[in-house]
Amino acid sequence: MVDIVTVGSSYEEILHKQAATIPDIDERIERLAAEMIASLDVYKGIGLAGPQINEQIRIFVTHAQGDIPRVFINPEIIMTSNDIVPYEEGCLSIPGIYADVMRPAEIQIQAWNEKGKPFTLDAGGVLARVIQHEYDHLRGRLFIERLDEKKRERLMKTYARKNGRG
Repeated sequence: MVDIVTVGSSYEEILHKQAATIPDIDERIERLAAEMIASLDVYKGIGLAGPQINEQIRIFVTHAQGDIPRVFINPEIIMTSNDIVPYEEGCLSIPGIYADVMRPAEIQIQAWNEKGKPFTLDAGGVLARVIQHEYDHLRGRLFIERLDEKKRERLMKTYARKNGRG
């Protein structure tokens, strides 16, 4: 199991940085992916990205309801639909905070799996949402940054209060 970096922790800075490309998909990366997937069950999450576990590398995993666990290494979203839809999002790095976020309804992504095999995936629904959320983590962006400033400030005040910081 991996530890999750949360907003307000001493490691928070990594959540705001661009993740680095993984040059070689080796046994370490394969083990890391397996640990990340196992951690989704423990933390009751549906997605987890490298920066969230203090690894500044371009990897994320998903396990959306009704879907298989998936590993995305060095992903690139290559297509998004014009249909933009709201959906309530939360984040393991900001536990207990949820908000509707607008994102494209469908995407197409290219990546490599934990065995080093490239793939292209068309996704819609919750899987598309999770992929986009985790992809943002690789770019140093949290879902709350997609909200208007007043809503973001209100949610972060609530988060600080819940965590004894406000």
